Amino acid sequence: MTSLPKRYIEDKAMRDAAKGVLEADLEHFKTNLAEQGLAGRVSAQITGKVRRRISAGARDVFAQAQNLAEDHRGVLAVLVGALVLWFAREPLLGLLGWDSAEEAESDETTDEREGT
Repeated sequence: MTSLPKRYIEDKAMRDAAKGVLEADLEHFKTNLAEQGLAGRVSAQITGKVRRRISAGARDVFAQAQNLAEDHRGVLAVLVGALVLWFAREPLLGLLGWDSAEEAESDETTDEREGT
């Protein structure tokens, strides 16, 4: 039998080593795929991308809101004041001695019942 050239033997050894690495990678892939299915992996990647996009969009909206709030401080102060007055309307009306709308309605229904 003829002796094989040295280059052929080196190439065969390199091919066998590459095949071993490929087989190890395939086994690793199969193991990972068994732990988490293909649908789970795709779902996780899509969810991650959507979450990153939403958080980036939320940061942009927050930055724009900060800029607008800095530019329009007076409007923001009036809005906050109006909200405070709205939520504190019952105690304020009580201090002024005015009946609230709910008490006025209950008085009307009581008067109607007594009248009939």
